[in-house]
Amino acid sequence: MPPQVSVVVPNYNGIKFLPDCLESLRCQTFSDFETVLVDNGSEDESLAFVREHYPWVRIIALDENYGFCRAVNEGIRGTSAPLVILLNNDTKADPAFVEKLYEGMQRRPKTFSASACMLQFQDPSLLDDGGDFYNALGWAFARGKGKPADRYMKEIRIFAACGGAAIYRRSVLEEIGIFDEKHFAYLEDIDLGYRARLSGWENRYFPEAKVLHVGSGTSGSRYNDFKTGYSARNNVFLIYKNMAPVQWVINFPFLAAGFALKRLFFRRKGLGEQYMRGLKEGRELCRQHPEARIRFRWKNTLHYVRIQFELWGNIFRRR
Repeated sequence: MPPQVSVVVPNYNGIKFLPDCLESLRCQTFSDFETVLVDNGSEDESLAFVREHYPWVRIIALDENYGFCRAVNEGIRGTSAPLVILLNNDTKADPAFVEKLYEGMQRRPKTFSASACMLQFQDPSLLDDGGDFYNALGWAFARGKGKPADRYMKEIRIFAACGGAAIYRRSVLEEIGIFDEKHFAYLEDIDLGYRARLSGWENRYFPEAKVLHVGSGTSGSRYNDFKTGYSARNNVFLIYKNMAPVQWVINFPFLAAGFALKRLFFRRKGLGEQYMRGLKEGRELCRQHPEARIRFRWKNTLHYVRIQFELWGNIFRRR
């Protein structure tokens, strides 16, 4: 019999983070789960370290860095538990982390995915991510980032779960598809949550499931060339894939304003060229992959309407 939960940990040159991450999984109050580390062609001693110190961790070793999406997809494909937890390597899970995510999904059968309460590693009194939201300006944001965590201890519905510490229902992944590997990294979790919403599923935030998160453990910083370019690229692709054509028209003024403001923001940080290059690459990605668009179905019209009102409302949402 497969375990009830598979915990998938993607890793790329993360040996300095792995002791905290894997030790925290060793000490969970819930026992019916497996841990699978998917290594993205690390050049440090990650694999040797895990094999020596954590032999109970199953390893899927890739030959090069294929990005977050390919790594977690390999973990999903290589497991069979009805629930899958994705956990960044730069995290330290609370002992009840797996248990609280599992219990929440049992309690909420209409939920596709749920974000854990991600706290800042350096200051656990501050929230790092309390669930992700997306708005009509084309902005994705982490709820509560940098705010006192005790303000965000209520379970709520969210737009999408942050893939850094979240649980997913396998049956829905089989229905809507897994992570889109064309994203490589960034906004792939928003895309997946969006697709689930279009099919009528909901995403939630379970605050009792807590993890400490270092943040930018692989990319190195919150704002950099790599992250800026890929985030811009993938945002264009996400909109192209998930919004119905009528929404492109309705949201065009908002999206134009949102992209213009983002360009100014990144210019001030010295990353304006990277941002514009990302937008150009995003348009090219759309041109190359018309098959990636989610086919509009009349039976899902109400879901589109609900999402559209949420996209407008999230413009004014306070983090």
